[in-house]
Amino acid sequence: MKEIPSQVNSVKPLEKEYDHLAPDGSEIRLLVRTATSSTVHCRLRAGGVAKAVRHRTVEEIWYVLSGVGEFWLNGNTEIINLVEGLSFNVPARTAFQFRARTDLDVLITTTPMWPGSSEAERVDGYWNTG
Repeated sequence: MKEIPSQVNSVKPLEKEYDHLAPDGSEIRLLVRTATSSTVHCRLRAGGVAKAVRHRTVEEIWYVLSGVGEFWLNGNTEIINLVEGLSFNVPARTAFQFRARTDLDVLITTTPMWPGSSEAERVDGYWNTG
C-alpha cells in the first residue's frame, strides 16, 4: 500500500450509493473537502434533465468523466456539448441547466466550499423539467 503524504488529511473513496439528491435532481456523491473548496461526483441518469439553478455565492469547475449530455449557461448563445474529457467553469450567480443523453458522470469542484442546499436557487431554464 502506498503511503499517504503527511500534508494529505482527507481520503475518500467514491461510494456506490449517492449521498443525496442535489437541488437540480442529480445524484451527488461527496468526495474530499477542504477549508476553501469541496469536490463531488455528480451523476445524471440517461434521459434526465436537471432543474435549472443559480448559485448565490459559489463558482464551480466541471470535468466530464464519462457520458454525453448538454449544458446551458445563461448568457451563452450556444449549448455546450458535454463529452468525456471536457472541463469548464460555472461562474457564481449564473443560471445553468444540463441534461444527459447517456448516464453522465461529472467531477465538480466548488469554491468556496459548498455551504448547503440553500446555496442553489431555482430559476427558469432552457429545457422543460415537467
